[in-house]
Amino acid sequence: MAGRSCSSSAFATRRPACWGLPGGKVDWLEPVEDAVRRETREELDIALGDLRLICVVDQIDRLRGEHWVAPVYLASGFKGEPRLIEPDKHAAFGWFALHELPNPLTLATQQAVQALSGER
Repeated sequence: MAGRSCSSSAFATRRPACWGLPGGKVDWLEPVEDAVRRETREELDIALGDLRLICVVDQIDRLRGEHWVAPVYLASGFKGEPRLIEPDKHAAFGWFALHELPNPLTLATQQAVQALSGER
């Protein structure tokens, strides 16, 4: 999660079925925070400031037979002008107030919003 006023707003990218936070997989031997920075740079062409872990989402999709873990980070800010770098993966992106995020949201995004709301 990246932003100018990070605890009250977020970038979201439109994937085929829903909106979610920028992110992706961790490469072999890559530290998680490095993966967060890389994936955000690859998706939005921005460099994140300091990162703080806000929650870990245990995503279990029984219908697809998938189970993955999504650590969600809060960035202190970012540098650069965000733009959509992977139009083949994301249909759109936007900057939204947390209480005005579009629907439907990924499970990780829903839980991150809940975690941030509990901090205030």
